[in-house]
Amino acid sequence: MSGSGPKAIILSEDETRRALTRIAHEIVERNKGAQNLALIGIHTRGIPLAARLAAKLSELEGVDVPTGMLDITLYRDDLSEVAHQPIIRETQVPFDISQRRVILVDDVLYTGRTVRAALDALIDLGRPAGIQLAVLVDRGHRELPIRADYVGKNLPTASSEVVKVKLMESDGTDSVELWDLADLKASLK
Repeated sequence: MSGSGPKAIILSEDETRRALTRIAHEIVERNKGAQNLALIGIHTRGIPLAARLAAKLSELEGVDVPTGMLDITLYRDDLSEVAHQPIIRETQVPFDISQRRVILVDDVLYTGRTVRAALDALIDLGRPAGIQLAVLVDRGHRELPIRADYVGKNLPTASSEVVKVKLMESDGTDSVELWDLADLKASLK
């Protein structure tokens, strides 16, 4: 059966907020506070997620946690397959990552290739004391030995499915949807 919308709503607005709150609490617990942490969001939706987590950490611990944004385009191992002229976005990390515990933030963890590229890009900026990974959704299908330290929702998926994250900052709403790839392509026409 082919539909014109998502197969399922995986996280509602409230569930997304609760998942991020839980991740923030887990970060505080694992790192024994929020001192010496930095959050770096991976373009595109990792950036607002990192900002939200930093605000929550600040609220919980009373410290400002710096945030940055990372563009991994030139570090991708599939760059030639992505686009003839890839769009290069801004990397902005306005603080020294050396000796900080850096938490990379992304919306969906899938094959692990985006995270691998982000690790390469991050190491080019300095040598952090440690790197952790926070994702809103882990959908499985890893091609590389990468695992998230903090996960909002584990979601086993089929290869023919797409996880679509919508965030207030870019989409006007917060939700995580599960789509059949064919239906998503049809909805974009």
